[in-house]
Amino acid sequence: MYLIKTDTIMKYAFIIGSNAFVVPNGVISIKDGEHSKEILRIKSIYQEDQPGSHLLVDLDIEDHHGMRVKITNNMADNYTAYVLKTESNSLKIFKPDGNIFINILQMDEHSALALEHNIVAELEVNMPVTAIRLFGDFKAGDLNISAENEKLFINHNGYATSALAGNKLEFTTEGVVL
Repeated sequence: MYLIKTDTIMKYAFIIGSNAFVVPNGVISIKDGEHSKEILRIKSIYQEDQPGSHLLVDLDIEDHHGMRVKITNNMADNYTAYVLKTESNSLKIFKPDGNIFINILQMDEHSALALEHNIVAELEVNMPVTAIRLFGDFKAGDLNISAENEKLFINHNGYATSALAGNKLEFTTEGVVL
């Protein structure tokens, strides 16, 4: 999309708060002891030069009241009072009161390259196929996850201004594992 790929691995940069996590797949998981569970999977991305392409997401999270929100291919698997809004490059889920529950946005090249210098440097080195920005306040397993403009919080532990690359992106009670 905006960075030329030279290999067959499709790397993704997840921009969460002021952090960038570059991984060779479009998956975020949680790990509880020995068990790992996917909470987000990017199944396809929007490509400006390909008509009909769009960001396609699977999601499995809960609100802070225990209401499960399970999305497959941008469609709700279960009844929920939450409202889904999709565009070619985003999936937004709104609470019944109209506030954002989670926003998953595929960033354009200009926006991605306007991020903090350390993040842009990591993007240039790792050359991901796209950058996915994530905002929200939700639960996944026993983890409370809050992604704001400036920080990522996992069970009240804050993460800011990191730019890291690894083999997987996993949230645990101990923090972020790459």
